[in-house]
Amino acid sequence: MLDEIKFAIDGTQIKANKGDTILKAALKHGIYIPHLCDHPDLEPFGGCRLCMVEIKGKGLSISCKVPVEEGLEIITESPEVNKVRRIAAELLIASHHVDCLECARNTDCKLQDVASYIGIEEGRLKRLKRVIKDLPIDDSNPFFIRDLNKCVLCGICIRTCGEILNVGAIDFAFRGTGTLVATVGGKPILQSRCVSCGECVARCPVGALVPKNAERPTREVSTVCTYCGVGCGIKLGVRGGRIVRVRGDVNSPANRGNLCVKGRFGYDFVNHPDRLTSPLIKRNGAFVEATFEEALDLVASKLTDYKGDQFATFASARITTEDNYVVQKFTRAVMGTNNLDHCARL
Repeated sequence: MLDEIKFAIDGTQIKANKGDTILKAALKHGIYIPHLCDHPDLEPFGGCRLCMVEIKGKGLSISCKVPVEEGLEIITESPEVNKVRRIAAELLIASHHVDCLECARNTDCKLQDVASYIGIEEGRLKRLKRVIKDLPIDDSNPFFIRDLNKCVLCGICIRTCGEILNVGAIDFAFRGTGTLVATVGGKPILQSRCVSCGECVARCPVGALVPKNAERPTREVSTVCTYCGVGCGIKLGVRGGRIVRVRGDVNSPANRGNLCVKGRFGYDFVNHPDRLTSPLIKRNGAFVEATFEEALDLVASKLTDYKGDQFATFASARITTEDNYVVQKFTRAVMGTNNLDHCARL
């Protein structure tokens, strides 16, 4: 069996790995096919019908679910393909809140990309009966907002919660024209099984899930999350000397782009006015700022007053393995005790 498949898209011969879908292969080669419900981290869904293509000899097919085959001839633009796409896009837009300038996902919205590519005509939209949703916005979660008025029912949030997190906090409910993404019993997201990791927020293609107080960064800095010893790679979005966004680094072998609630949302402490930025030493009954050298000298001088079981060390998962090794060596060899614990032992 060949590991590499050769086929044609719009007359251009390209190669793809065996098992790749047509959509994945096209995007990998820089060929845009409109889509909303597909995401590279998730299993194909085929719900939006925007990624329709024509396969010579087979007719219309959903490109996100059809695997490539040797010798396929695929057409991404034809009157029949465009008709299906246009109808699907128009129906979505007709029931979507189009307050784009007020939306946190403006210019970073997959529905905008689709509409721009297809070329939505105002006259055609006026012929459709607009269904204006007036659903309450769920802002119960301290980190993000759920606005179902902007939801396109792509299912990405549901599949993320089930396939990646194995939490299953949300699912489709009220099937039919009133279909919604809901928690069990329709409760606010804070009262559900949601663990606030924000993975659904990171993957939502529209403005239905957005972080609270969202700001667009001017640049990004690559670093490692400081919260535990896993060592997740993160991209810090910086603006005006402040961290305004955190996203997972997809190239990090530790987390491959995934983050927990602390790694994604727990960065406000960096610029908090109460944050300590230098050591404090008590002098004359009051804490005063000192240099790190002064603080270390003071601690070292006090350590000579204690030996054996008078002393204990609590190591940290936020430092490196090598530093933790030195901590335990110092505790046992220098201070002469086995009173050593670590925050990650559970």
